[in-house]
Amino acid sequence: MDPRRLFTFRAVAHQRSFSQAARELALSQPSVSNQVAALEREIGARLLHREPGGLRLTREGEILVEHADAIAERFELATSQLAAAAHGQRTRLRIGAFPTALAGLVPAAIARLRERHPDVKVTVDEGGADPHARVRSGDLHLALGFQDSAAPRQQPLDLERRDLLQERFMVALAPDHRLAQHTQVRLTDLSDDDWTAASTDGLIVRACQAAGFTPNLVSITHDQLAIRALVARGLAVTLAPQLLADAFRDLALRPIAGAIPARDVYALLPPGERHPLVAPTLDVLHATAGELRPA
Repeated sequence: MDPRRLFTFRAVAHQRSFSQAARELALSQPSVSNQVAALEREIGARLLHREPGGLRLTREGEILVEHADAIAERFELATSQLAAAAHGQRTRLRIGAFPTALAGLVPAAIARLRERHPDVKVTVDEGGADPHARVRSGDLHLALGFQDSAAPRQQPLDLERRDLLQERFMVALAPDHRLAQHTQVRLTDLSDDDWTAASTDGLIVRACQAAGFTPNLVSITHDQLAIRALVARGLAVTLAPQLLADAFRDLALRPIAGAIPARDVYALLPPGERHPLVAPTLDVLHATAGELRPA
């Protein structure tokens, strides 16, 4: 297949429009149409159905655009890695991570990394809506992710997953909560409390439902400062992961009696050549995560 035709088809497939794809590619619409038609002849299959409401991918088109996306991502990754090598950007590392990892795991790991490599410069962010794509493109050198330990193992396409930690959750209560002095807390004892969680269908809600009740959510937020403030003032309770134990030390954190919800924390690495600091960063992440593992 002619790669120019393949990437032209990819633009049309994503835009669902020959004219919009032409503007994106700075080509004329007839040129775009001709390239897609030539690609269809080349592979011997129709890729698009022209319908009154727009374009629709055929089954063959769906298959091909998935491969075209993967090829485009590898081109982007190659461009990023070559640029970094050409401009000597070997001491700057870009890490993506979810909020609780940014609060509880990444800072300690970076501090360890800089003890070993004083010249390293590390940029961290939350990874955005699709950190997987950013790792594939080379925009992030590695990213941290998580999944419910009870769910089937997730393995993102074309990325390598390195497991770091199975992280348990604890009950987070106000210091003057009626159960704050208990050594363990059953979730069912909190069925009448108000709750805060990051989503209406995440691990916290599922854990409560598994215990036999649906939590009354008075706050839905990822903001850890907001969560801590709500709990500290007795306005809600929640489940806190191990990574937040230090940040939430002013709260009453109690082990859960019975089934303990947990999540797997892992690092995602790109295919191909990797930044030279990725390996030592993984070492310090493993060491830091090891200190959080329950005895």
